Amino acid sequence: MDDSRMNKARQAKKPARPATEAATAKPAPKDTPKDTPKDTSKATGGHRVARPPAPQPALTVGDDPLRIEAFRAIDRMREAWSSRLTGGVSPGSTAMAFFDWGFHLASAPGKRMELGVKAMRKWQRLAAWVLASALDPETPPAINPLPGDRRFSDEGWRRPPFSWMAQSFLLGQQWLHNVTREVPGVDRHHEDVVSFAARQALDMFSPTNNPWTNPEVIARTVQTGGRNFLDGWQNWVQDQTRAMSGQPPVGAENFRPGETVAVTPGKVVFRNHLIELIQYAPITGKTHPEPVLIVPAWIMKYYILDLSPENSLVRWLVEQGHTVFAISWRNPDAGDRDLTMEDYRRLGLMAALDAVGEVMPDRQVHAVGYCLGGTLLSIAAAAMARDGDERLASMTLLAAQVDFTEPGELALFIDPSQMHFLESIMWNRGYLCADQMAGAFQMLRSNDLIWSRMVREYMLGERAPMNDLMAWNADSTRMPYRMHAEYLRRLYLANELSAGRFTADGAPVLLQNIRVPMFVVGTERDHVAPWKSVYKIHQFTDGDVTFALTSGGHNAGIVSPPDHPRRRYRIGRHRDGDPLLAPADWQALHQPQAGSWWVPWQEWLAARSGKPAAPPPMGAQGGDLPLLGDAPGTYVFQK
Repeated sequence: MDDSRMNKARQAKKPARPATEAATAKPAPKDTPKDTPKDTSKATGGHRVARPPAPQPALTVGDDPLRIEAFRAIDRMREAWSSRLTGGVSPGSTAMAFFDWGFHLASAPGKRMELGVKAMRKWQRLAAWVLASALDPETPPAINPLPGDRRFSDEGWRRPPFSWMAQSFLLGQQWLHNVTREVPGVDRHHEDVVSFAARQALDMFSPTNNPWTNPEVIARTVQTGGRNFLDGWQNWVQDQTRAMSGQPPVGAENFRPGETVAVTPGKVVFRNHLIELIQYAPITGKTHPEPVLIVPAWIMKYYILDLSPENSLVRWLVEQGHTVFAISWRNPDAGDRDLTMEDYRRLGLMAALDAVGEVMPDRQVHAVGYCLGGTLLSIAAAAMARDGDERLASMTLLAAQVDFTEPGELALFIDPSQMHFLESIMWNRGYLCADQMAGAFQMLRSNDLIWSRMVREYMLGERAPMNDLMAWNADSTRMPYRMHAEYLRRLYLANELSAGRFTADGAPVLLQNIRVPMFVVGTERDHVAPWKSVYKIHQFTDGDVTFALTSGGHNAGIVSPPDHPRRRYRIGRHRDGDPLLAPADWQALHQPQAGSWWVPWQEWLAARSGKPAAPPPMGAQGGDLPLLGDAPGTYVFQK
C-alpha cells in the first residue's frame, strides 16, 4: 500500500468507541416554562402578583396520544392473537390479492376463453400421450418437470399408471400457472401471491404425497412388509416431541459450537450489549498486515462461516495468512425491543471496527458482509465515505442486497398489510420468533423442505443424515421489534438505501460515495437474495467491482470449500468507465469455471494487502481490550 494512502488512513477521524454495556446518558436539561410571568414587583409596590395561566384548549380524543395509543394497542393485540390461527400471514393481504385476481379474471372473457382452449389442448395432449405410451412404453413424456423438481425422478414414475398420474399433475400445474398469470389489470404483487398460494395448494395434492399413488412408497412397503410406516411413525412422533419441547432436530446435538463447529482457535477481544468480537489466532509464521473483519447476518448465529473445519471459511482464511476478526451477535429478547438499525450499525459494525483498530492500529481493514450483514456494511461504508473515514481497504458482499425492487420470493410476505400484521406480532412479544421466519423460508422451498421430507422420513421411514449446515440452520435467533420493522419498511417497502434516503447518524448515506474496491458474490439458486438483485450493486457505485456468480443457494453457495465436488463459478471485473451489462448478458459472457470462488477471492484480497509480516498480538496488549475468553464466546450459546 502506498504511503499517501496509509497517511490518509491514519488521519481518518475515528468515531468514539461505544461503552461496553450502555452509553452514559447526559443529564437532561431542566424544563424552562415558556409562559413564565414577568417580574412586576416594581409596578405593584414591591409585591409579586402572579398572573393566571393562559387558558388551554380542551384535549379531544384525537389530541391525546395516550388514548390514541390505547386504541392502537387494542388493534395490535387482536392481530397478534389472530396470528396464532393464520401462521403469521395477514388475512387482509391474502384476501386483497385473491379479490384483485378474481375480480379481473371475472371481468376478462377473453382470458377465460383462452384458459378454456388451453385446458382442452392439454386434455387432448394427455389423451394422445396415454394412448401412445400404452402401445410403446418408451414414448417420450408429454411434459417434463421444471428444473429442480425431483419429485418424479424415481424409475417407478415411468411406468403406467403412475406415469399417467405424473403427466396429469404436471400438465395441470402448467395450466394453473396460466390461470394465475397474465390476468389483465391485476397488481403484480397480488399476482405473485395468488400464484404462490395456488402452487402451494396444488403441491399438497401431488401424487407423490399419497402413499397409495407413489410407486416408490409402494415398493418400499412390499419390500419391508410395512416396516417403513412404523419407522415413519416413530420419526414423526420424535420430531413432534422435539418441536413441542423446543429441542433441535434429530442429530443437531452432534454439531455443538466450540466442540464440532465454530472450533477455529481464537479469543473474544471485545464485548458490548450487542456483539462479541472474536479474533482468530494465527497459524502461519507471517500474516498480511490488513485484517479481515467478517460481519455476518444477525438473523442466524454467526458460525455459518466457521462450520466444521473442512467447511470453515474462517479457518481457510487463517490458513492463507490472514488475520481474521468476526462479529458474534447477541440473541435479542423482549428487553431489546427498541434496538434500531442505527444501533446495529453503531454498536455492531462500527464498534467492531474501532476494536480492530485498537488491536491493529493504523491498518486498513478488509470488511466482509454476509446477507443482512452485507447490507449493514454497505450502509456503514457509505456513511464512512461521507464522513471522510478511510479505514476500509476493500468491501466484500456475500449474497447481500442494496436494492430491494426485486428481492425475490420473500417479497410475497412483505406488503403494507402484511407489515402491519407482522409489526403487531413483534409489538406484542418485543421480537420476531425464529420459528416464524423458518416457516416462511420453508414455504419458499416447500417441495424440498416440507413435502419431500415428509415422503422420505414419514412414508419411506428414512432419516436424512444431519450435517453441519443443516444443524446451523436450526440454530436461529430472534429479531428485535423496532429494528426488524425499520429494516422491512425502510429497505424492502420504501427501498430507501438505493434511493439515497436512508440515514445514518442523522444524515443520508449515498452508495455512490463508496470508492473502495468491491468483491461481490451472488448464488444461482438464491431464494433470499436473488443474484440478479445482488448484481445491481454495479448501478450504485463507480468503483472497481469484481462480481462472482457461484453454484448453489443462499447458504450452500457461500459455504464452498475448494475441495468440494461439483462446485463452479463465473467471475468478471467491472472498472470505472466500462459499459454495464445486463445480468443475462453478463452471465452469457462469463463461462463457468470448476472449483470454489474462495480461491480467486483470496487472491483478490492478497493483491490488495501488504507484504506478510509478523502476526499481531491477540487483543490490544496494554490497551483497553483485555481478552474476555476463548472463541466462540458466550453470545453464540444464547437461546
